[in-house]
This record gives sequence, structure tokens and C-alpha cells, in this order.
Amino acid sequence: MIDVRKVTDKADFDAIHTIRKKVFIEEQNCPPELEWENEDECVHFLAEVEGVAAGTARWWPTEKGIKLQRFAVLKEYRGKGVGLALVKAVLDDLPQDTLYIYLHAQVQACSLYEKFGFKKEGPEFDEVGIRHYKMVLKRD
Repeated sequence: MIDVRKVTDKADFDAIHTIRKKVFIEEQNCPPELEWENEDECVHFLAEVEGVAAGTARWWPTEKGIKLQRFAVLKEYRGKGVGLALVKAVLDDLPQDTLYIYLHAQVQACSLYEKFGFKKEGPEFDEVGIRHYKMVLKRD
């Protein structure tokens, strides 16, 4: 069973940081100094599988709209629905009047976001050495 909740206490933040360190810094070689930006401005989520921390994501308001970020699922939980549960929980949490939602999707994750109506906008680009697309979800 997958449970996704908003993060409010230190233990959950520790779990989130552990997941992001493993996925982004250790697996994908992202610069550590970029990983922890804007932490206080974001709304964070933790996904657990049978009580074990398995994934995380966050959203934050920008000048353009709401940006979804830092979707990370531990390797042993990939392909089990954790990413789907995280995207759904984050989208369900956004203010109802949010009209413009966007993210920078790693190429291999684009199909996940497309399931929720996100569309690629613009050319593929490199972000910290990883291929991405900007993806946008527009609400009427």
C-alpha cells in the first residue's frame, strides 16, 4: 500500500533528504549545492510503501505559476506506482485557482506526467547534465 502525505515534521524531512540524496546526488550526480535550494518556500510530500519511505516531491509558487519539482523514487520502489501516487497527491494539493502548472521532466519520466495531462513545451534541454523537457498543465 502506498501512502502519500504532506511533510510537517523533522523525521519526514530527514527521510525526504535521504531519498533526494540517494537519487539525485548519488545516482544522477547532481551538484549537492543545487539540491537544497528554496526548501522553505516549498510544500513537500513523502510517499511510503508499507510504512517505508520510498519517494518524495514538492511544489512551490513562482512568478510563472506553480512549479512541481524533486520527484524522486528510490530504485527499489520504481515501477510500483509510487511516482503516480506522488503526482496525484501533489496535483490534488494545489490551490483550486491554479491555472498554470509546470515542471522540468527528465526525459524518461515524461510519460508519467503525460498521464495527468502535462504537455511538452519547447525543445529538449540539459539541466545538470540530464536531458529534460519543460512540461505544462493548463487548467481552465
